Amino acid sequence: MNELPSSLHEERLAAVIGVLRSSGAESVLDLGCGAGELLRRLAGESQFKRMVGLETSQEALAAARQLLWLDRETRQRRIGLYYGSFTSFMEELADFDAAVLLETIEHIPPNRLSLVEKAIFAGYRPETVIVTTPNLEYNPLHGIPQGMFRHQDHKFEWTRVKFRKWAEGTARRNGYTVAIEAIGAADPQFGSSTQMAVFSGL
Repeated sequence: MNELPSSLHEERLAAVIGVLRSSGAESVLDLGCGAGELLRRLAGESQFKRMVGLETSQEALAAARQLLWLDRETRQRRIGLYYGSFTSFMEELADFDAAVLLETIEHIPPNRLSLVEKAIFAGYRPETVIVTTPNLEYNPLHGIPQGMFRHQDHKFEWTRVKFRKWAEGTARRNGYTVAIEAIGAADPQFGSSTQMAVFSGL
């Protein structure tokens, strides 16, 4: 696995937080929260009153608890962490203004994406959904050989055309509009390293 520039990670976080700010969201569901870095940054901004991370890795959740310094009172008041799958609706995670899948969707087996779509867009149905994912076309500029992905756990990586097709289909099926944005330095042939879809409820 090749290490990607840390500045790109910072750009992704900044782009997502910028969209969340602009959306007016006060509650955010971080699907695939990992070690809690996005949650930590959101916790530093008064706009965000309630934040919850959902993660399929107990190890990542343990790291998030440590990073966020969560005690019981803090968890109950403003920030929560849950262990669970993205493929099924959890009633206790409903009624959030926004949901984020930050470099998460590519870790999900393709044959389970329809379940993820149903859980998020039909179940949780937040007003704003943000999805970021690698742009497969840009991989050669990261020194990644053809036929390999950026991370050994990635189940797929999408070209810009494939990502747009998925995003537009998901929006159409669930009554959302969607805008596609690029994150990172743009190459005239390959585009940018990261692609982001911002779904808005109608």
